[in-house]
Amino acid sequence: MVHRIRNLILGSLACLVLSQPVPAQFPSGDPSIIAAGVTLEKVFEGGCVLTEGVAAAPDGTLYFSDITFTPVCQNEQGQPEAGHIWRYDPKTAETSIFRSPSGMSNGIKFDARGDMIIAEGADYGGRRITRTDMKTGKSYIAAGMYEGRKFNAPNDITIDEKGRIYFSDPRYLGHETIEQPVMAVYRIDPDNSVHRIITDAGKPNGVAVSPDQKTLYVVSNDNGATDFTRLPEGAPVNKNRMALLAYDLAPDGTASFREVLVDYSPQDGPDGMVVDVDGNLYVTVRDVTRPGVAVYSPEGEELAFIPTELPTNVGFGRGTESRTLYITAGKSLYRIHVKREGYQLPPR
Repeated sequence: MVHRIRNLILGSLACLVLSQPVPAQFPSGDPSIIAAGVTLEKVFEGGCVLTEGVAAAPDGTLYFSDITFTPVCQNEQGQPEAGHIWRYDPKTAETSIFRSPSGMSNGIKFDARGDMIIAEGADYGGRRITRTDMKTGKSYIAAGMYEGRKFNAPNDITIDEKGRIYFSDPRYLGHETIEQPVMAVYRIDPDNSVHRIITDAGKPNGVAVSPDQKTLYVVSNDNGATDFTRLPEGAPVNKNRMALLAYDLAPDGTASFREVLVDYSPQDGPDGMVVDVDGNLYVTVRDVTRPGVAVYSPEGEELAFIPTELPTNVGFGRGTESRTLYITAGKSLYRIHVKREGYQLPPR
């Protein structure tokens, strides 16, 4: 029975992760964003199911999550892997494990002090936001509960120039009970208080603050299930909102819905995203008929497109790599050179 269930899950994951059209060879669109003829470079392959959450530290080192779905990622004794965070050095092209277990890390960002902020999900994960001091290696819990109850499964992170952390809290997999009444977006203030600020985004996933600090972009990727790995093969689900949303971000950190920038229905919507210094969005689109990174203007106009295997997240490099876009897709990490500089928080 265990093997049959595992095979069903593997079959479902194959559809989710692997069954996709072969992407076109070259990106397309505005040559002021992506030069003609530039190609993707694979710099790492070896994740278990999904790589995620790539982000550059102030010294230029890249960090990304290896999400190890426990029904699938097991050793010969049937013991599940506990999630990993990988480190990639662009100077040496070497990749190594930075942390394991990871708390089932998903999104990763670095704040203005250079600390690593991590969204830990469910499936035996921490279901919290943690902060790691990269100088000492010590980690701290930035947010572990809201109103005395555990989060669903923190997914992605963005940080504003006042040091406030915004994170999404959906649930895509994990056996744990769901204790929050809604899948929402939260804000952590510098005084450690936690606030639920968005409850109408559907199933929130990727989040990003605009460089002018006036817009909070939120992805809704509502796959219709809170744990697709426990559904029988072929079980029908009712997918809901698949969209890129824009919220007005007030100076006090509150957010109010402004508009749907892009509606992807009936196809699957995006995952993670980042912005460049001009405010353009680089959004990982998980539409199996056209997977890749779409570059949008702040108004939602598509400016360029980078075909990939099914992507999960993106992050700009730093220093000499400030115009290098890193992409987590499938079990791998890719990079591609673009002609716009990535937005990073001003250092403190």
